[in-house]
Amino acid sequence: MAISGGQQPAIKGGDFKQYPFPLAPSSAAQPDLPPALSIVIPAKNEEASLDTLLPSITVAFPGAEIIIVDDGSTDGTLATCEGWGARAITHPYNMGNGAAVKSGARAAKGEVLVFMDGDGQHRPEDLRKLLSKLADGYDMVVGARDTASQAGKRRMLGNYLYSRLASIITGHKIQDLTSGFRVVKANKFNEFLYLLPNGFSYPTTITMAFLRNGYSVGYVPINASKRHGVSHIKLYRDGIRFLLIIFKIGALYSPLKIFAPTSAFFFTVGLGYYLYSFITMGRFTNMGALLFLTSVLVFLIGLISEQITTLMYARHHR
Repeated sequence: MAISGGQQPAIKGGDFKQYPFPLAPSSAAQPDLPPALSIVIPAKNEEASLDTLLPSITVAFPGAEIIIVDDGSTDGTLATCEGWGARAITHPYNMGNGAAVKSGARAAKGEVLVFMDGDGQHRPEDLRKLLSKLADGYDMVVGARDTASQAGKRRMLGNYLYSRLASIITGHKIQDLTSGFRVVKANKFNEFLYLLPNGFSYPTTITMAFLRNGYSVGYVPINASKRHGVSHIKLYRDGIRFLLIIFKIGALYSPLKIFAPTSAFFFTVGLGYYLYSFITMGRFTNMGALLFLTSVLVFLIGLISEQITTLMYARHHR
């Protein structure tokens, strides 16, 4: 992984009023003071869209640190970044969207991190709304896409089902589980870098991890533009991965919410089978006993998992 730094525009005194959170004032005694805002943009073969996106960000947020993570691009993505003065991090090969996000977060100097796609879907003008919401006391704010922004009915339905399932697991209403447009406090985001997968499901993981730890998550409605180029997400392959991540983080979030319903299912089936066999054969069968035993074992595994999860998070906070 290589890092190159472009020339960042200087932060002028008049620029401070543009941000809804306080910025440290510039001074001659502290020339290397890191900017308060870091914008991280994962990019793979996004030369055309970045040529439009970067100047828009530079004009709207002249004091921000802009980091482009070139995830194994084969076009002129890297040259475009350097041409607009963005800081470039290059992966020698395609490592995945989540890996790019982690590389950008590790390199960022800002107290507030912005994550947005490099394909032109996310508009810089919407970023002010997210930052304003963050200033209300939230730890992370997500740009929730409206219905018109969803790429096709199947993906819209999939995103709705994922968000609904995650809402049930966490007990919090999640408006958009997979949105990659979000602002977050850097110190809290970096707590969970070890949890984030290298693929496209990092938004799912970070959202549920924040909620599990009692960090506040807010949502701002946005209208995402049509992306430039071809999407790197495969609907069925990555859809299954998203579903697996939900159950994985669900077990990490609160295992009993996964194990208790499963235990109840086996118990209900066992009870129904017992009643059927008793009425038709007048006896309690081995299958009924197996179903009841499975129900008890699943519930006990859930209890143990719940204790392990609690101890893990307690150690993490210490």
